[in-house]
Amino acid sequence: MSDRTARTTVLAARTRERTLSVTTLAAEFHAPSLTDFFPPAVLFEGTPFELDRLMLIRLLMSAVLIGLMVLAFRSPKIVPRGLQNVAEIGLVFVKEQICDEVLGKESGRKFFPLIATIFFTVLFLNFSGVIPGLNISSNARIGMPLVLAVIAYATFNWVGIRKYGFFTYMRSSIVVPNVPPLLHVLLIPIEFVSTFILRPFTLTVRLMANMLAGHVMLVLFFSATWYFLFDATAWMKVFSPFSLLAGLGFTLFELLVVFLQAYVFALLTAVYISLAQHAADH
Repeated sequence: MSDRTARTTVLAARTRERTLSVTTLAAEFHAPSLTDFFPPAVLFEGTPFELDRLMLIRLLMSAVLIGLMVLAFRSPKIVPRGLQNVAEIGLVFVKEQICDEVLGKESGRKFFPLIATIFFTVLFLNFSGVIPGLNISSNARIGMPLVLAVIAYATFNWVGIRKYGFFTYMRSSIVVPNVPPLLHVLLIPIEFVSTFILRPFTLTVRLMANMLAGHVMLVLFFSATWYFLFDATAWMKVFSPFSLLAGLGFTLFELLVVFLQAYVFALLTAVYISLAQHAADH
């Protein structure tokens, strides 16, 4: 048997073994994969400034955010209207529901610019995941969530070190008072990992994983709808309304996730800053 014949036989066998799913029935369907999150370069390929589709979406949404804020406050009115009113509602929400609520009015005012920047950056970068033509959040790739987590990590540690000094801050953060001395052998490593390793890790992974999963689910539902409508046999077209409704429903759910992830990231940043400010008050 020739190599060509052997390869043909193996491929035929594998084809028979496949389950009849959307991913194998659709002749033109391409399942969501890592290539969605690591597309080929669009500009400046092979240079340190290489830009792919996700980076261009990130730059676009950042420009939209900056542009909207500039337009909203270029000539502010005492009684806000239109875009200024919408922007102020968002800023007041961050100030009152996150900064003042967690940090108090004095500290909240001090850290409001940072926390508001984090909130709106995450919100706008997430929102591209449900915009037709963009269809993906650049937060679904680890780079931007990691940058934001590092900023939050550096900030709360700077706050604690500035207030207490390095050694006092470290001791206050990892040593649990009023416990038997032998328990410190167990508790100190746990507190260290929890405070200085898991916090930035969970900030990064929570945001990235939620947006990645949302993208995969939306692609799956709407690709299935396209397949059922245009590529499937006649009797399978009855499934297209169900996959379309599921896609539309999950889009509404994804809008909630877009907001919740921005809120949670900003809220946890404020919580970590507050914990660093009161590290000695265990």
